[in-house]
Amino acid sequence: MPRFPMIFACLALWALPVQALESSQGALRVEEKAQGLSAPWGFGFLPSGEVLITEKAGRLLRLDPDGRLSEITGLGEIANRGQGGLLDILVPGDFETRRELFFTFAKPQGQGEGTAVARARLSPAGDALQDWTVIYEMTPGSSGGRHFGSRLVEASDGTLFVTIGERGDRPSAQDLSRENGSVLRITRTGEVPRDNPFVGQEGARGAIWSYGHRNPQGAALDLDGQLWVSEHGAKGGDEVNRVVKGANYGWPVISYGRHYSGAKIGEGTAKPGMEQPAHYWDPSIAPSGLMIYSGALWPEWRGDVFTGSLKFGFLSRLDPSDGWAEERIEGPETGRLRDLREAPDGAIWILSEEQGALYRLSP
Repeated sequence: MPRFPMIFACLALWALPVQALESSQGALRVEEKAQGLSAPWGFGFLPSGEVLITEKAGRLLRLDPDGRLSEITGLGEIANRGQGGLLDILVPGDFETRRELFFTFAKPQGQGEGTAVARARLSPAGDALQDWTVIYEMTPGSSGGRHFGSRLVEASDGTLFVTIGERGDRPSAQDLSRENGSVLRITRTGEVPRDNPFVGQEGARGAIWSYGHRNPQGAALDLDGQLWVSEHGAKGGDEVNRVVKGANYGWPVISYGRHYSGAKIGEGTAKPGMEQPAHYWDPSIAPSGLMIYSGALWPEWRGDVFTGSLKFGFLSRLDPSDGWAEERIEGPETGRLRDLREAPDGAIWILSEEQGALYRLSP
């Protein structure tokens, strides 16, 4: 058999560029899975091996295992304004049997927009959404294009956690009659679970699970099923919080940051009845996306907290067992990381807004 094809194959392999990110666990292999994305915001894995990706302007894309991107139709009306648009996507654990998907987005509400949650079914062919239904929306009255929050997490009991920013209206984060600056807990039909902390309290929105948040753009369950969020501060004071039922996280009364003008925020860094962050950054890194790693491919990282930096362009790894020590993993692929997830095989996937690309990291 001629040896030339083997030689050419070896030359081709040698010529491939080696993409890697350096980390405390050695080089991380980087594979580009999708490119040409426009302001991507969230993504989720389907059991079939396909990946669904949201773009803020209002497109839902399907990435096939062979790398082809196609658009899925059937989205409802979405307000693409400022930081609002089509935002997060959740593929629930029972997708194979029910084919339901959940989305957060900015919904037109008269003179302004508010964060809302929609449910839809993915068609058998996987190219269209069916029965798009808004199951919950925040109380109307907010305006401007800031702080929609908007991460979605499926709790261990099947309910949904939804993060909502204070929409740039700072005092509203302390107002239980509005969902601004809160984490909500709702059912898959948008109803309020009867064991939520403020159910039956006069003037309070029953969907609220915790409040006093500024703009949580990361949310994830840890290995014990406990919810955590990462949220934007102002000038300093970005936080990672362990979310406790009924708790008040203090914004804008307490903060470890300052206003962008340099003025002091509220009353200081602590006040009785208000929770302290598990970790905070100063200066701010603008955290987006949150993942708590299982240890499947990197056992030393089991239980570590990962988030992306929109401001400085790195992947942040925090070790809660080591005083929340931080490792910053960075390269061209980590520019403005908007979302990150652990894949079923234990690989880490990251979504770069700056690169308009989705990457897979493996040992």
